[in-house]
Amino acid sequence: MSALCPVWVGAAMWKGTFFMEAYLDNSATTRVFPEVGELVMRAMEEDYGNPSSMHRKGVEAEKYIKEATAVLAKLLKVQEKELFYTSGGTESDNWALIGTAMANRREGDHIIVTDIEHPAVAAPADYLEKQGFSVTRLSVDRQGRVDPGALAEAVTDRTILASVMYVNNEIGSVQDIAAMAECVHRKNPRAYFHTDAIQAFGKYKIYPKRQGIDLLSASSHKIHGPKGVGLLYVDSRVKLVPVIHGGGQQQGMRSGTDNVPGVAGFSLAARLSYEDFEAKRVYLYGLKRQLAEGLLAMENVVIHGMGLEEGAPHIVSAAFPGVRSEVLLHALEERGVYVSAGSACSTHKRNASPTMRAIHAPRELSESTVRFSMAETTTEEEVAYCLEVLGGLLGMLRRYKR
Repeated sequence: MSALCPVWVGAAMWKGTFFMEAYLDNSATTRVFPEVGELVMRAMEEDYGNPSSMHRKGVEAEKYIKEATAVLAKLLKVQEKELFYTSGGTESDNWALIGTAMANRREGDHIIVTDIEHPAVAAPADYLEKQGFSVTRLSVDRQGRVDPGALAEAVTDRTILASVMYVNNEIGSVQDIAAMAECVHRKNPRAYFHTDAIQAFGKYKIYPKRQGIDLLSASSHKIHGPKGVGLLYVDSRVKLVPVIHGGGQQQGMRSGTDNVPGVAGFSLAARLSYEDFEAKRVYLYGLKRQLAEGLLAMENVVIHGMGLEEGAPHIVSAAFPGVRSEVLLHALEERGVYVSAGSACSTHKRNASPTMRAIHAPRELSESTVRFSMAETTTEEEVAYCLEVLGGLLGMLRRYKR
């Protein structure tokens, strides 16, 4: 079966031999939709004005921003004035935590995060702790789930913000974000709730108002949009201060020349991602099932995270005891299969990832874990080829001593 969107059939060559290409690292980044690439180029080459300029070129550029914001606001069912553009998910998360903490310091000094947050949330939390804030880090179970009861218990009258990841980027665990937000708001109505939805946006229908989300981070390049552009939704009741100062763009909240090509591409990618949404989810879960069943048919393979239908539709995290993850990654790469050893944001670090530690994965499993992540452009043929290559590699690699 072909992918739901047009794909490019690729091939890789290693030592004079050609291989089919299977790109299964879509949680790291995705290939832009062709329509998105065309729009971005048009905004760069033809309508290249600065949207802050008062002449016609500026007005033409500003139109891209306004149209993009209208599309994204409609998808999220929020007000246009509640959307702010950033340089990516990392900036959005940093701004959500630091901007909220600094704006509400008189009301409280307590922040809650979880043990499986992306570094873009975990690092700002560490920073704020050094600035005198109190930070509670919630543990998760072996499937990567946060206990809503533990979250409610952690909230105090000094709590100003709780941040819980929507979909974990390594193992694909999914939190009941509406329930989490309700726990926080019921215990302390003045506290805000943020979610890093970077792996969820485009894969789940997200309505912040309905789900009780006060701040939400999203990223373009995870949904077939351009790199270098992200989104922060900020409910109109939230007190937030800027963390980037300058020309006063975006209602004075986020200075810097508007990234017109990026914003336009992000909006189009989001609109396309949500077209035929249910069919795409069914297709992704089908790919996930094909991959998971193929992996479990192999000898000594462990899949991390929630059940097949409970976890995110696009992520499979598997351990191959006896084979170091980086060894397997490069062996697959040589045969045209591209995956990630955990999170692409931390693959150059040799320590076990915080997520592996949080779910209490034994060292043998954490050191042999590989993440496979798919998209609507992934084909069944790519998954089948990946399984074929894996089946041929594991026995050979396990014969070598570490």
